[in-house]
Amino acid sequence: MENREIAKILYETALFLEMKEVAFKPRAYEKAGQSVEALKENIADIYKKGGIEAIENIPAVGKGIAERIEEYLKTGRVKDYEKLKKQIPVDIERLSAIEGVGPKFIKLFYQKLKIKNIDGLEKAAKAGKIAKLPRCGERLEAKIIKGIEFYRRSHARFLLGAALPLAQEIERRLKKIKGAVRVACAGSLRRRQETIGDLDFLVTIDESKKSSFAKVTEDAVADFFVSMPEVVHIFAKGQTKSKVQLKNGINADVRVVSENSFGAALQYFTGSKDHNIKLRTIAIRKGYKLNEYGLCRGKKQIAGEDEKKVYEKLGLDWIPPEIRNNSGEIEAAQKHRLPKLIELKNIRGDLQVHSNWTDGSNTIEEMAKAAQKMNYQYIAITDHTRDLAMTGGSDEKKLFKQMKTIDEINHKLKTSGPKLKILKGAEVNIRKDGALDIKDEVLEKLDIVGAAIHSAFNLSKEEQTKRLVKAMKNPHVDVVFHPSGRLIGKREGVELDWDMFFETAKRTGTILEINSSPSRLDLNDENIRRAKNMGIKFSIGTDAHSISELSYNIYGIFQSRRGWVEKKDIINTMSLGDILAFLKKPKNRRF
Repeated sequence: MENREIAKILYETALFLEMKEVAFKPRAYEKAGQSVEALKENIADIYKKGGIEAIENIPAVGKGIAERIEEYLKTGRVKDYEKLKKQIPVDIERLSAIEGVGPKFIKLFYQKLKIKNIDGLEKAAKAGKIAKLPRCGERLEAKIIKGIEFYRRSHARFLLGAALPLAQEIERRLKKIKGAVRVACAGSLRRRQETIGDLDFLVTIDESKKSSFAKVTEDAVADFFVSMPEVVHIFAKGQTKSKVQLKNGINADVRVVSENSFGAALQYFTGSKDHNIKLRTIAIRKGYKLNEYGLCRGKKQIAGEDEKKVYEKLGLDWIPPEIRNNSGEIEAAQKHRLPKLIELKNIRGDLQVHSNWTDGSNTIEEMAKAAQKMNYQYIAITDHTRDLAMTGGSDEKKLFKQMKTIDEINHKLKTSGPKLKILKGAEVNIRKDGALDIKDEVLEKLDIVGAAIHSAFNLSKEEQTKRLVKAMKNPHVDVVFHPSGRLIGKREGVELDWDMFFETAKRTGTILEINSSPSRLDLNDENIRRAKNMGIKFSIGTDAHSISELSYNIYGIFQSRRGWVEKKDIINTMSLGDILAFLKKPKNRRF
């Protein structure tokens, strides 16, 4: 799909320009890449409707970048990007995914050791060659070796945020095939796992027509699937099953199943493996046999067309796919005690939003108006603070100035569009010793204060826990943003004594964020459930740095559901009046 291809080119152009030490442009290309990647509409369609002017209207896309996007849409390539790749022929995408390896180091490694890819980097690091380079040393070398090991373990899978839009697009196309009746994507994607192994599509065809028509439809499904523009390799093509590899490396298969088996197949191919084993055990006890063709007693099918009927006949309530991992959901379904999981429609506002006052792409007013269109009642502007100098982080003086600007915009919003209030906030940096980089007397003036770690990820478990505990004890810290600091597939989260962390959050009344950014999804589902069971409250924040990223809210919902979270557990399901009253309470009286 063009959006992902163009975003990749923009990201890599930013990295190449940073390697060449070009000022300002790298960040511009990076912001543009984020905006394009988060678009809901295909950028080719946007261009078709409005030409280059419509491309320029995409947040963070200026005239020069718009011209390069137009060039790609017309020719399938960008000359400037191709030129940069020839000048520095390295696999910059994968090399930069290794923790500790930035553009300047990639340039150094290429100039001194002719390292072009991860294999070359690993070989040089294990031979002790990296440590001998300027500004490197044994510590960086060890970190690179560990980072490569982590990369290899994690990159057999793909981020949900990258796989879901592609799967939805393929699903949409499959539904257009004449004779196709029901289409669904199963597997880990339907369970909304953080990362996806492959894509599994199920299709039923119109069996009411003559068998010859059904065969034509089966052939049409196979022909379409193996001919998709994203396909780079065909593993198999058949009437009932075809398997391909797509450009981004993900494998996808499609199965044509009979209408009376669709529900059973959907249940079976959704998984998880442990969940299915437990269901089959229950079926056997009841004298049934359960597989992808249906729930049967002898040769007679008891259920199969409808997934909910399969669960019902086994004596269970239907179980949402996100929690099908054999962690108590089957027992809860037997006792009719499944949680009523949170839904996107329950969210009233976004509690982590960034603007162009620091490293965001859009103005505060633009972010607010976009939130109005989403029928939100509030958003919190939580730009970075002093210590994150690379983002233009705010000091106390700048924060006061932003507060005044927010008051002015709030007054303006009263007379335009649906009612929405901008909350004054900040993403305050937690220093190595647990202190914050903004004075308490200024934090006291904000509506909401989020605190987060952005450095010193290699502290010991004891030091890291002590650091976060100290921050949570600050009476002005309302929320801990992306608590573990992980980046999926690139950086593992910090080591914490999670029991102590959760106990402190509970005791101090500190909210824990479920960060919706597809590269973070932090907290993870296991820790979300642990915290929920202790009565800790959460916020869902998109961490949006542009208008388009406000749509990341859905990934926070998926992550919350996987942690068994209900509406009552999330503070930004509250109305504006209720959340303002909640935030005004002393922290230790909130839970």
